[in-house]
Amino acid sequence: MNPSWSAGSACVNGLQLHWEEAGPAQGEPLMLVMGLGGQLIHWPESLCADLVQRGFRVIRFDNRDAGLSSDADTGVDINIARDWLRSRFGLRYASNYSLHDMAADTFGVLDVLGIERAHFVGVSMGGMISQIAAARHPRRVRSLTSIMSSTNHPKLPSARLDVLFSMSGLGPRPTTRDAVIRRSVKMLRRVGSPAFPTPIAYRAQLAGRAYDRAFRPVATMRQTHAILATGSFEPLLPDISAPTQIVHGLADPLLRPACGRRSAQLIRGARLELIPGMGHDLAPSLMPRWSELIAANAARA
Repeated sequence: MNPSWSAGSACVNGLQLHWEEAGPAQGEPLMLVMGLGGQLIHWPESLCADLVQRGFRVIRFDNRDAGLSSDADTGVDINIARDWLRSRFGLRYASNYSLHDMAADTFGVLDVLGIERAHFVGVSMGGMISQIAAARHPRRVRSLTSIMSSTNHPKLPSARLDVLFSMSGLGPRPTTRDAVIRRSVKMLRRVGSPAFPTPIAYRAQLAGRAYDRAFRPVATMRQTHAILATGSFEPLLPDISAPTQIVHGLADPLLRPACGRRSAQLIRGARLELIPGMGHDLAPSLMPRWSELIAANAARA
């Protein structure tokens, strides 16, 4: 059974961030932080329901520049191809915001909800945001689970070439609902988990729902630019004191397994779970395993 969500909007860092929560009011707060271009609806209901069933007070929200949350455009010019090359050489440049700003957003949402400390779970970009949050505000993060994420170091292995090209922003971009759904399904098949296949109908339905809720390709480009402009945050990671679980797929073609291994190396006491056949998606059949790992890590707190 899907959890019953309550919703609201929080004024955080000059932006309106849309949030939802479910579970017992007195449960341990658990903050879900989504990845690049994702919306809060991309968290599988099965995962959320299981975490609620385990007694957590589950909070999910739309990052800035995603879903129903505010635009975060300060007028900085974006050239992804140029700035990707700059980032590979560790060069700095202006951006509308950084992952550090997005980490601050998470605490702003918790403040509005009256929550001092929470367990953090982040996927992909959300894992980077969560790592930064845990390092910069260790007293507010009870446990950290970072899934299919990275330290954002420029010398870590690049994505597979076909995935990199698909995400580069080069070439025409679809705008109609059907075309966007087709492209989304194709991309998810490219980066998905070969050992945990997701039905095409499920992917198409979710892509259509996301399109209808908020189609914001320019905003997603700003999030991409924020990742590139942030650069490596590896010097922060030894400051993380929360119990940490790193989860990564051995078949991830976007953020290679070395990315997860690197986080585990730098975070003291981190546990590393490498899953054969897991790619870079939220495959429904993987959710029971993720839930178990999240709960076990939270129990360490």
